[in-house]
Amino acid sequence: MRNWTKTIGLSLCMGMFFTPGLALAYTADEVAQAVDARDDGDNGSAVIQMTLIDRQGNKRVRTMNKFEKDFGEDTHSVIFFSDPSDVRNTAFLTFDYADSSKDDDQWLYLPALRNTKRIVSSDKSSSFMGSDFSYADMTSRAIEDYSYKIAKEDEVNGNEVWIMEAVPKTEKVRRETGYDKSYMFVRKDNFVVIRAIHFQTDGKRKYMDVKELEKIEGIWVPTLIEMRTTKDKITLHTTLMSFRDVKFNQDFDESFFSVRRIERGL
Repeated sequence: MRNWTKTIGLSLCMGMFFTPGLALAYTADEVAQAVDARDDGDNGSAVIQMTLIDRQGNKRVRTMNKFEKDFGEDTHSVIFFSDPSDVRNTAFLTFDYADSSKDDDQWLYLPALRNTKRIVSSDKSSSFMGSDFSYADMTSRAIEDYSYKIAKEDEVNGNEVWIMEAVPKTEKVRRETGYDKSYMFVRKDNFVVIRAIHFQTDGKRKYMDVKELEKIEGIWVPTLIEMRTTKDKITLHTTLMSFRDVKFNQDFDESFFSVRRIERGL
């Protein structure tokens, strides 16, 4: 499942490159490739609880059901909102293409308007359903679109990490993501991005932190993620995404991932 395990940064060719004690032999591009190639499962589903926290500490909670299926190197995913009533039956469809020359496709169905909106490139840096995640954050990053360097090696919660600097190669990628530069904290033992700092083009910063990481059916899955938006060191808004009932290797029909299906509902 590319999205929640890789999107929040980048996601193994461990057997090819990794030799304990020789981690320093990695180049920045090899770390990025290993993150992208990490085993992230297939035909998965999960229930997601998204908590939106404003500057005053007020909370709004939304519940969603997410489904993903790999089509060759591409991944299709669909999210159906189930609660509360004002967002119920809202649905979000993504075709995440492995070919970096092809723009990912995204559609948002709004039941109150009985309208499906295609998310165009100029809107992909916008907020996803009022959260601190953008539409661009909801797809995987194409590793070819960035220049990497290992800025530092450090520890996070007792885990050794590479701190990777990722800079967009083109103005198009910069505009679509809204990010001038990112720092990714990649665990050396499993290539999971457990923390990130995104420097936005509008001067704000977003801090992503994996609060809980579990191994489910042999796959490392971040099951609690925090994204926090700040400006001048003041927190403006925070989003928590928690995942439960995570399952892999389920049987989904191709037609489940279509505009017609998001308009019909779960």
